[in-house]
Amino acid sequence: MTTNTLIAGFGGQGVLFAGKFMAYKGMLEGKQISWLPSYGPEMRGGTANCSVILSDDPIGSPIVSKPDVLIAMNLPSLDKYEKDVVPGGMIFVDSTLIGRKVERTDVKVFYIPTTKLAQEIGAPTLANMIMMGKFIKEAGAVKYEGLEDALKKVVSAKRAGMMEINLKAIDTGYNY
Repeated sequence: MTTNTLIAGFGGQGVLFAGKFMAYKGMLEGKQISWLPSYGPEMRGGTANCSVILSDDPIGSPIVSKPDVLIAMNLPSLDKYEKDVVPGGMIFVDSTLIGRKVERTDVKVFYIPTTKLAQEIGAPTLANMIMMGKFIKEAGAVKYEGLEDALKKVVSAKRAGMMEINLKAIDTGYNY
């Protein structure tokens, strides 16, 4: 099984962090992985996206031009990448920031108010991890078990105090 995922949003939304988390989670499960970040020169506030491939087989190219899964954290990302998702794929939408519906009818769509939920749990910067929780539940690319091991790989030592709130955010998305 191979899952080609594109996570896209503004710099500062944790798009690259979410992709790195997903890649480490796959690696810890013994999958072949590729994580390819891309961001504009503005960094915070500019565009950011990353391609993550999780596969049982060797990966030939890190480029995801036809994603199985699109995670759109803002409207410009949905506008830009919606058409690229393969028929039968999935689109995850932060419905707090994206007011329109997905126009395609040949994909499965999940509208999750991740930004609003992040504020409600007292973690306004963790909409990305709430989205990861929903991705884990619906896409089936990685398992729910072992989240803490993957988080330990991406949460820096100076932010070790953020482990529990990251787990809470993932759980919030998983159970939404």
